[in-house]
Amino acid sequence: MKVVALGDAHLGRSYYSFTDPETGLNQRERDFEISFESAIELALAQRPDVVLWLGDIFDHPRPTYRSFRIVQRSLQRIRDHGVATVVISGNHDTPRLPGTGSPYSALADTFPEVHFAHRLSYERFELPGLVVHAVPQMLTVQNTLDALDEADHSRSLDKSNLLLTHPRITQVEPRYADINEIEIDAGALRSDFVLLGHYHFHTRVNEAMWYAGSTDSFSFADDPDKAKGIVMLDTDSGECRHLAIEGQRPLVTLETVQALGLSPAEVHDQVMARAATAPNGAVARLYLDGVDPEAYRLLDLEEVRATAGAALFLKLEPSFVGVTAHAELPDLDSLAARWERYLEHQDTTGFDRDLLTNLGRQYLSRAVEEAG
Repeated sequence: MKVVALGDAHLGRSYYSFTDPETGLNQRERDFEISFESAIELALAQRPDVVLWLGDIFDHPRPTYRSFRIVQRSLQRIRDHGVATVVISGNHDTPRLPGTGSPYSALADTFPEVHFAHRLSYERFELPGLVVHAVPQMLTVQNTLDALDEADHSRSLDKSNLLLTHPRITQVEPRYADINEIEIDAGALRSDFVLLGHYHFHTRVNEAMWYAGSTDSFSFADDPDKAKGIVMLDTDSGECRHLAIEGQRPLVTLETVQALGLSPAEVHDQVMARAATAPNGAVARLYLDGVDPEAYRLLDLEEVRATAGAALFLKLEPSFVGVTAHAELPDLDSLAARWERYLEHQDTTGFDRDLLTNLGRQYLSRAVEEAG
């Protein structure tokens, strides 16, 4: 069978204060929508037998009407092609309280022919020549392991078995922390084939296990030099290929300014020269290594932005020389430690202190990742 899979579209994700001139939406939010729609068209162009969504199609469990309608239209496109579809939920689009409902519940009512796994439990779906074992986002690691054991015991003896789930595998190097993350060993995933959501980089874990990757780049922590897209798995040959989405907004790192020993005027001239090279429409960053704090302070940031006017956004990343006090330059990576110290002096009677600590770490990690 020919199976195509996509994951981590994160519809509704918005950042940088720029709007799309046609829709008035946040430009990056619109980028994510375009990438998702392109992923659907790319998937259907492969004439697959099955389409799989690997979780985090929405960026949060209460999506906007706009995000919801985009998903509705995409499911309609797939239905018009008569392709079997399986959808699981991820860590971002699963409610933390089971009784609050899921956006996938409303979609399941509208698309009864689509197989949804979003109710915090294992689901088994029989397809022609293939059994799909779906383990959506769970509330705890133990819940996930129990569901994976159930999937293992439910494997077919006469059809290929395909496991879908959304954890972080310990064998894959983490690039950033995320909210509500489930971390497990790859050995707990037992099936003929395994396709995974959650990790934003297309990655081969082993000969039968792959992360599809996200459909767009979130930040510079997201390895933007590697193409985003979908995967296509041939269950007869066992081959899994990554298919890139074309025409996405570039995230580029400009040539570093080696500022050590340069005068303020020389720093200015080199920054302007680099800014002018920012590609049209790109999100760009520029490192200034060893820059004198006074030379950096004298930069006219409005002039820098105007010079990089072709780009959507340019972020300067200075590293300062001769600075012993860093009060004005906080280390974002230290925010989690500051959160823990803050809680030490708070009266948390009646609250789960460990839960508060972990939630703070998760949200701060996400803020750092989005700012990266």
